[in-house]
Amino acid sequence: MRAGSIAAIAALLIILAGAVAFAYLGLTVPGEPMPTQGWIALTLGVVFSLIVGIGLMALVFYSSRRGYDEAAHFRSDDRRD
Repeated sequence: MRAGSIAAIAALLIILAGAVAFAYLGLTVPGEPMPTQGWIALTLGVVFSLIVGIGLMALVFYSSRRGYDEAAHFRSDDRRD
């Protein structure tokens, strides 16, 4: 492995460790439970994200099956001299 690859992997592992530590500390700190409005907002956010993700993936598969993702073809009669 090159030094750049090792540095990138190390940086990503440090970021992962920070995210895990942040999540652990956020889940173990005592406090008030999330209010009802928070649960509603969380649910709506998850549902909306799923709708957008599923819709975009459906469009990807649709365009792939219809041939819209094919490479453009060069025709020599379209060139200007």
